[in-house]
Amino acid sequence: MTERAVRPASMMSFGDHLDELRKRVFLAVIVPVPLMLLLFVFASHIRMLLCAPLLDAMRANNLPAQLTVLSPIETMTTDLKISLIGALVIAAPWVIWQLWKFISPGLYQHEQRFVRLLLPGSGVLALIGLGLLYFVMLPLILTVLVSFSVAPSSLREASQSASATSASPALRVVESDPELVHAGESWINATTRELRIALPVAGDAAHLEIASVALDHPGTLVSAFRLSEYLDFVLLFAMCFALAFQLPIALLLLSWVGVVNPSFLRKHRRYALFGVVVVAAAVAPGDALSLLVVAVPLYVLYEFSIWLIVMAPPSRVAAGSVLSTFGDRLRTRGSREGDVGDE
Repeated sequence: MTERAVRPASMMSFGDHLDELRKRVFLAVIVPVPLMLLLFVFASHIRMLLCAPLLDAMRANNLPAQLTVLSPIETMTTDLKISLIGALVIAAPWVIWQLWKFISPGLYQHEQRFVRLLLPGSGVLALIGLGLLYFVMLPLILTVLVSFSVAPSSLREASQSASATSASPALRVVESDPELVHAGESWINATTRELRIALPVAGDAAHLEIASVALDHPGTLVSAFRLSEYLDFVLLFAMCFALAFQLPIALLLLSWVGVVNPSFLRKHRRYALFGVVVVAAAVAPGDALSLLVVAVPLYVLYEFSIWLIVMAPPSRVAAGSVLSTFGDRLRTRGSREGDVGDE
């Protein structure tokens, strides 16, 4: 009998399937729950990591790097949300593995090869998309968006005359807080754009605490960004980028069922480029640089999809010869380049 006619596992009764399903669900859930509790301990650090692009964008626009919370429990609920989503993302490979262990006994050997190609590829593409979002797209998008929230202010030249300086005492403008301060002393931190005052701690005169007031641009607009709304914005963008980077997987599946083929995709490159530009224009905040940063990776994914379809047709995937074929092509190209060099 051929490989396709033989199931790798023996027949199971309905009760056995239910027991196996119960076991896999228990194993899938037992990891994310303690992982969420562990992440909650470090949620403040993760929160600051996610907020770093916005804080950098605020500093780039000469705004105080501060976020607003509007309720006593907002920070805690935000940390719980971060911990839950982070646990689901980190535990996703384990959950998918348990799902695979449940369904794999019912698949033929050649069917299992298709899944083994798709799942790791999907995860790698999602990670690439999230990395591009965090390190490239968010800084650009947020810098442009925050600039729209800044009221224009008039600039004046600094007076250098001694009489103007001595006419009225001025606050010290420093890049960082002084190490030694006294109660009632005040200064302006130019880095954080805050007016800071040293105040005695109630009931403990031996210690001082630093109170601060954010210095915003004068005008009709006051920039105040809410923590929970910003993180919802980031999580929505992260989901969109992770899905957008599944384009090669989607086109590969369509090629396997006969909907598209490499010649069709090559013929319609101009339409694909137009669609990529439209999507990038909808996602990017409006400047040309952000549009380019979004459009180029998406079009590269389109070209990568064509290459992937050529390298992984259904026959090669079913036979398990995708990697060997790729290695043979690399060796053939290397030998051709060596022959040209010898000539």
